[in-house]
Amino acid sequence: MALPTYASTGQRVWHYTFRTICGLILFYLIAPLLVVIPLSFNAQDFFTFTPEMLRLDPAGYSLQHYRDFFTNPDWQGPLWNSLAIAPVATLIAVALGTLAAVGLSQGHVPFKRAIMAILISPMIVPLIISAAGMYFFYSRIGLQGTYWGVVLAHAALGIPFVIITVTATLVGFDKSLTRAAASLGAGPMRTFWKVQMPLILPGVVSGALFAFITSFDEVVVVLFMGAAGQKTLPWQMFTGLREQISPTILAAATVLIAVSVLLLGTLELLRRRSERLRGLSPA
Repeated sequence: MALPTYASTGQRVWHYTFRTICGLILFYLIAPLLVVIPLSFNAQDFFTFTPEMLRLDPAGYSLQHYRDFFTNPDWQGPLWNSLAIAPVATLIAVALGTLAAVGLSQGHVPFKRAIMAILISPMIVPLIISAAGMYFFYSRIGLQGTYWGVVLAHAALGIPFVIITVTATLVGFDKSLTRAAASLGAGPMRTFWKVQMPLILPGVVSGALFAFITSFDEVVVVLFMGAAGQKTLPWQMFTGLREQISPTILAAATVLIAVSVLLLGTLELLRRRSERLRGLSPA
């Protein structure tokens, strides 16, 4: 936003100071990514920039680490495990989180704040504590070290994101629409799917994307809950850094960065669509 012509000297100083601070914070956040991405194209098996790379010599760059990532069974197995776990965990998180958000949006629900605090506690409690608790709980019921144990654990981590995004969408929801649908003979399920769901869909999809990213990038819980057959991509990257230093980790990290940027871009588009539907921004 440009400064108005009548802005005072103090306002101008703060305007540019604020933008400088924001720029420094942004650089601080993305600086590690700016290092990882070019290093993933290193033609040598090093984690540092070679003289050829610094001279921008094409001979110093290669796609060999990406070829290794997409062809090596040691990486493809964990990748497919992540792709098998994350979507199912996302579906469970979306179903339960949306129902919880819709239920808590009703005015007659007692202890609403206490229930909300409990439901979003996985976001607040340190992850290592949640992982340890899940390990002891699921081991008692025989799900520790199984596919469904990892899926349910990841779903529990994703539910708070769905609840928060759907609840934020429900803030601007006109409840007279549901009463009008009921007065016309629509039942609760039909009212939800035909009237309420289309309007809160941006929040549901946003929560689903957050839940997917949480599951796909999570490593602490899967270390506690998973067995060798459930080794995910972040798990493989973590063990790879400890046991075998391979630059393929940089290629895997770059792929994850690209996926995250794509999903975050989708979230931004959904946010703008939600604001247009709620009349908070011009069409």
